Amino acid sequence: MNVTILFPILLTVLVPGVVREPVPICPPVDPDPAYSRVIQDRAQKIVDILAIEDKDKARQVQNLIADQYRSLSMLHDTRDAQIKAIQSRAEGNPDSAKPAIQALTEMTQSLLEKLHTRYLLKLSALLTTAQVDQVKDGMTYGIVQVTYNNYLEMLPQLTEQQRTVVMAYLVEAREMAMDAGSSKEKHAWFGKYKGRINNYLSDQGYDLKKASQERSTRQQ
Repeated sequence: MNVTILFPILLTVLVPGVVREPVPICPPVDPDPAYSRVIQDRAQKIVDILAIEDKDKARQVQNLIADQYRSLSMLHDTRDAQIKAIQSRAEGNPDSAKPAIQALTEMTQSLLEKLHTRYLLKLSALLTTAQVDQVKDGMTYGIVQVTYNNYLEMLPQLTEQQRTVVMAYLVEAREMAMDAGSSKEKHAWFGKYKGRINNYLSDQGYDLKKASQERSTRQQ
């Protein structure tokens, strides 16, 4: 802190009876303005889809989304940096680093879950349930509906119950993908749940390879 600012603060604290004059406050400095612009742009694109008429509310929602992107980035970057440090110290004996990495990964996941819950509570205070779902879709590239439509195109004979199960898996994947640190990680979550969907549909008696080939034939 600048000495010209620090000295009056110390003076009022250490010297009884001294006149307390207004202390200038330094505005916070954005450590990465380029990244701030990126996440604000991402957030604005999502908010534009919501068509919120109240400008103040729209700005609040945009800031909430941008802050969530920033918080997620900080958690993932911190975790990755610490993992690298642990691995570096364990060079030559990688197995010794596994317990520490596992503990760090679990701790980060716990923090992500808490952040996720708080974020949704804040959004729900400003938006309808349908709008919150739109925010989730915006943060995950709309993969839920695209993937769901693909399954219906491939297997139009799916029953209502089977369609419900497929959608439930995709919605769960979206909850996980929202907290991912990169586009690759987001897609990986959906890939994981598509595997579960495929296993479910196979157990229901569907030949997915054959169904995919038949869809390709229909589209020609």
